Amino acid sequence: MARIWLSRLVLGGLLLLAPFTLVACAADSSSRQLGCSAASTPCLSGSATVALQTSKGEVQLQLDGGAAPLTAGNFVDLVKRGIYNGTVFHRVVREPVPFVVQGGDPGSADPKVPASQYGLGSYVDPVSGEARLIPLEIKRSDEPEPRYGEPVTAPGVTRQLALAHQRGAVAMARSADPNSASAQFYVALQALPELDGRYAVFGRVSKGMEVIDQIRQGDKIIKATVVAGGTLVQGKP
Repeated sequence: MARIWLSRLVLGGLLLLAPFTLVACAADSSSRQLGCSAASTPCLSGSATVALQTSKGEVQLQLDGGAAPLTAGNFVDLVKRGIYNGTVFHRVVREPVPFVVQGGDPGSADPKVPASQYGLGSYVDPVSGEARLIPLEIKRSDEPEPRYGEPVTAPGVTRQLALAHQRGAVAMARSADPNSASAQFYVALQALPELDGRYAVFGRVSKGMEVIDQIRQGDKIIKATVVAGGTLVQGKP
């Protein structure tokens, strides 16, 4: 019961409760039109390793461009732009059971932004002046391409996901709109199957999970860098 209750918490303002009555969407052409072929943001070709230098130590993330090319590509692009440098882990939920560590709000790196506003921000493109939002991206292991735009939650289907919410999974936070992920992300502190198919997992912690376990609300990402891979392409990889 505790885990179900926690899964319904708002995660720092961007990870919101998704109704538990949603059904799987069809992998139709409208879904595919939201993918890499139509995206204005870059997609990740292959894999990438990202190092997060945090105030508690180094964490390495292994990102999967095969199962989540658009989501992983967005993250790598923001890393290369320096967007995560100086940002705060503004939401850490460990009680009554371990849940998530969340951060990545670009506004949290600005000393003029009050802590009460952390978790409300997105990445704003400096050219257009508009928030960059990416669609929900979920890949089933029995399908060649990800599905986009709507949660995939039909009974039994979530067991076929290529990337699931295991301990150490890295996923995007978003609002109630499935297509509102931007920069904020979270790390699962334990398996969270109730979130599978509702939020886009795009990688995992490959090194430093013991550091994640030590992070508390207010700790920072000092610097994020791509240390391996990270090839970005425009269009389908």
